[in-house]
Amino acid sequence: MGAGIRVTRLQPDWKAIDVEMKLRFWNSNYVRSHFGGSLYAMTDPFYMLMLIENLGQDYIVWDKSASVRFRQSGKGKVFAAFRLSDQQIEELRRELKTQEKIEPIFAVDVKDETGAVVAEEQKFLHPKKGPRGSKPARDRRVTGPHEHLSKAYQSTQTRSRSEPRTALPPTNAAQL
Repeated sequence: MGAGIRVTRLQPDWKAIDVEMKLRFWNSNYVRSHFGGSLYAMTDPFYMLMLIENLGQDYIVWDKSASVRFRQSGKGKVFAAFRLSDQQIEELRRELKTQEKIEPIFAVDVKDETGAVVAEEQKFLHPKKGPRGSKPARDRRVTGPHEHLSKAYQSTQTRSRSEPRTALPPTNAAQL
């Protein structure tokens, strides 16, 4: 990704994702620490993608808003770990059976190499039941629009350091 964000773990069931970002000249600020926008970008899409993949085709998920609280300067490599439990997914489905609109909050900490919290981030999401009469569900785990992320991650696990990196394949907008 543009800021140098790297997915280091993508669990096949989309319930665990780990990312990291090294401090580089293109993602640092004037005082040579991680640029706040890059720290936010590091966490932006993941909970939404995890819910899309786990709730399935009968649900729509949108980002509503986010908040970031910077705790200290980020130097060196920073990390974020996203987790989604079966209990959280079932609770969302249960709430959506009786409520048209819910706005769950998901929190993630960005930490440095010592484990110190660099930033606390919250994502406010908006999942809801999809429109009735929509297209039949398909199994996104096999051919979903984010399959290229999973394939790219898997390819990083098998290539050696001396092999060149390959770009992510383009996403076909018609699949979305």
